[in-house]
Amino acid sequence: MSKLHLVFGGRVKDPRGLEFTDLKNLDLVGLYDSYAAAEDAWRGAAQRTVDDAEMKYVVVHLHRLLEPDTAALDEQA
Repeated sequence: MSKLHLVFGGRVKDPRGLEFTDLKNLDLVGLYDSYAAAEDAWRGAAQRTVDDAEMKYVVVHLHRLLEPDTAALDEQA
């Protein structure tokens, strides 16, 4: 199985947290099969909104959600 990563962003209530305020208007950047590709996409999206403190982009490790038993093994490697 590929190690899928999701990159998305949107407005947050507090820039230090992950409470998104408008779920209907999230920016779904894309799905990526490697962390490096997801990080590149995240960096590009975050850079476009660098002057807006209420915008936040994140990388979600979907493979850890799909196969939680292997997530611990990934962290040990």
